[in-house]
Amino acid sequence: MENSELEILLVEDNPGDAELAIRALKKNKLGNSIIHLKDGAEALDFLFGTGQYQTRNINVKPKLILLDLKMPKVSGIEVLQKIKGDDRTKSIPVVVLTSSKEDPDIKMCYSLGANSYIVKPVEFDNFSKAIGDLGMYWLLINQPPH
Repeated sequence: MENSELEILLVEDNPGDAELAIRALKKNKLGNSIIHLKDGAEALDFLFGTGQYQTRNINVKPKLILLDLKMPKVSGIEVLQKIKGDDRTKSIPVVVLTSSKEDPDIKMCYSLGANSYIVKPVEFDNFSKAIGDLGMYWLLINQPPH
């Protein structure tokens, strides 16, 4: 898999929210290569080539990580901390996509290096537009370091 093929890593334990996000990305023609992981432990294994992903080439990095906060096994905050604390992954943009409007969560995520913090809109059309807009920005407009 070439780097250009791995676009979005979606880390979301809620199947309904994951399905809505994937549908919104595809609707905005940004769904070519989405990998959906269901919890923080799986995300860390994937990113760092451990566990079931030990044969994966970890030099192939996603262009964007959409990260839920409240997940089983390893929380989104812990995943964010590990991603931004490691030289191999800290430059990957991480957008926290959560239902939490709690100020301590927002402050914590930004202090750990989150690139954006978005509260999931409940209404599908708003959710779809938010996902499409952030996908467009991070995948097409933003210029990452090479």
